[in-house]
Amino acid sequence: MKKTSFTIEEFQPGEIQFVFSRSSGPGGQNVNKVNTKATVIFHLAETARFNEEEKNRIRHALRTYLDKNGCLQVHCQEYRSQWANRNAALERLDKLLHMALRPRKIRKQTKIPRGAAEKRLKNKKQRAEIKRLRSRPQPGE
Repeated sequence: MKKTSFTIEEFQPGEIQFVFSRSSGPGGQNVNKVNTKATVIFHLAETARFNEEEKNRIRHALRTYLDKNGCLQVHCQEYRSQWANRNAALERLDKLLHMALRPRKIRKQTKIPRGAAEKRLKNKKQRAEIKRLRSRPQPGE
């Protein structure tokens, strides 16, 4: 797996794009005047940073963040400044890509212990008996 910690300088032209818009976050009158919400658009198809297998893993793990063009979009509007939101969005993108590329642990299937299976069946029989005794007697009993 390749390194995925990002700085702006590492990106090739066309891999990453920033879009700024009005934020609904804190900022008072500043919110009404300045575009502080940052959206990082990572063009997954154009990047040479990942091979096809890694790109597929990212597409599968982060499918809710992808738009119809296959671009990964991350938004941030926590801070009052455009610069802080831009850096926070890059950090979030970094964490998402690390999470998507992290190798998954393979679950080892285990056998149910005999004692546990017997205990479960014994409890089921007890509950069935309790419920049977609660019901009305059937004709002929």
